[in-house]
Amino acid sequence: MTLLRLLCLPLFAALLLAGCDRVDPDSPLGKRKAIYQAMLDTKEDLGGMLRGRIPFDGTAFTSGAAKLDELSRQPWQHYPEVKEKQSDARDDVWQRQERFQELARALEADTAALVEVTTAGPVTAERVVPAFQRVEDACEACHKEFRAY
Repeated sequence: MTLLRLLCLPLFAALLLAGCDRVDPDSPLGKRKAIYQAMLDTKEDLGGMLRGRIPFDGTAFTSGAAKLDELSRQPWQHYPEVKEKQSDARDDVWQRQERFQELARALEADTAALVEVTTAGPVTAERVVPAFQRVEDACEACHKEFRAY
């Protein structure tokens, strides 16, 4: 019985340590990651409609654009004053807050413009492509400056 306990102890310790990398979903980092994942999922659905992977549905696109606009305003409040050790963001997020906030506001403006296009007339792929591209460009611009891949 003692030998079995000795063999199980390292396994138990390894299992405990493996769980240490998990992000607490209630932490600022966990909340940001959940919002960013929802944004990505929504953006992929919209992009899928525009790229032919999913049949284009104007009503669904309009709903998705509104959801993306709502989500685009949420992650910024979950950036604490000091970077968490598990964060994928570069230190620049905290060192260059003015630029980071500028890019956040640009994304919000671009998602609002996408919503405006979907509410200003018939929703067709041709009409929404330019506004959707600006949203994708805004995401990419921020990632290039502030995300550590």
